[in-house]
Amino acid sequence: MFHAYPAAAWAEESAHGFSASLSADEFKALFRGHPGGVAVITADAGDGPVALTATSVVSVSAEPPLLIFSVSALSSASDVLSRAESVVVHLLDTQDLALAKLAATGGIDRFAQTHRWSRLSTGEPVYADVRAWVRCAVINRMDAGTSTVIAAHALESHIARDVDPGAPGDALVYHNRGWHRLSAQSRIEG
Repeated sequence: MFHAYPAAAWAEESAHGFSASLSADEFKALFRGHPGGVAVITADAGDGPVALTATSVVSVSAEPPLLIFSVSALSSASDVLSRAESVVVHLLDTQDLALAKLAATGGIDRFAQTHRWSRLSTGEPVYADVRAWVRCAVINRMDAGTSTVIAAHALESHIARDVDPGAPGDALVYHNRGWHRLSAQSRIEG
């Protein structure tokens, strides 16, 4: 269970316990060098589907199956994701690069190409032909700075292109403001 850290307590602790904080630019520079797997998250809270590209999806627990991700308040999908009871997290590989770019582009209708997506029987929007997707129930939300961290319980999944244990697959990774591929050549034996 997430417990919100009240802004007043944060301000008080910052004033008394922390002598400095990284600037936004310093923090962004730090994480530019830290690669992240790419996912597209979709939802519909009753007023139309939304999608966004995220590199913040993390598995938290296998029993029960839980994951978390964060959504910036600046995202056009943040309002819907703050109200949606369920989401679909699409876990992408390099064959899904066009979808990753589509969901990362602002100011467009990410669902205009009706042949690319459909709705599950439970109503959530899902893109076709992705490596894998998982339908999740949102179980908690926590405000964190200018973002919201969402915890979700995995309910249903589909894997179109599986990866054998230990194999690199064809993973799509975002690193230093660019799209990259993990492959057998990128593997380092330890």
